[in-house]
Amino acid sequence: MPENLILMGRIGAAHGIKGEVRITAFTEDPLAIADYDPLETDRPGLSISIAKARLAKNVVVATLKDVTDRNDAEKLNGVSLYVSRDRLDEPDEDEFYYADLIGLEVRLVDGAVLGTVSAIENFGSDDLLDIKLAETRKSVYLPFTKTVVPELHIADGYVIAIPPEGWLEDTPRDPEDVEPDESR
Repeated sequence: MPENLILMGRIGAAHGIKGEVRITAFTEDPLAIADYDPLETDRPGLSISIAKARLAKNVVVATLKDVTDRNDAEKLNGVSLYVSRDRLDEPDEDEFYYADLIGLEVRLVDGAVLGTVSAIENFGSDDLLDIKLAETRKSVYLPFTKTVVPELHIADGYVIAIPPEGWLEDTPRDPEDVEPDESR
């Protein structure tokens, strides 16, 4: 995706038989995703317009323009929704977009470089920074909490991290680094 696009949400499973879809919104107010019309997608030539939206638990259930049945809705499962950054308000001084963190250097309190933020993930609980380690170029996840990442210096190109005690030693750097379970 071009750099100027901000990920706003991701379409999930179809909802019902009339073509509605579930959308995981990454906007502060989940229903605000419907205010950005049209939304660009990660599929060439496809843009999405939300005709109606309602909140259902932790997802947005949406009716999309030109999607009238479950079969059409199912084809959109997994499609990411983007908006051009210039359509968004500039964040306040103490706010930022997650996209602003990508590429920032991750430094320890002593100034040593741990690595670079390559992505921000959330697998259902807390946000995680995907850190590409400077020494090995392998990736690890670091919890994105105020305790673990107490300082953000976005304009200066870095964040300060205080990894939990033992985290660097105990966290596998890559699936190949995990020792096989000999008891099986």
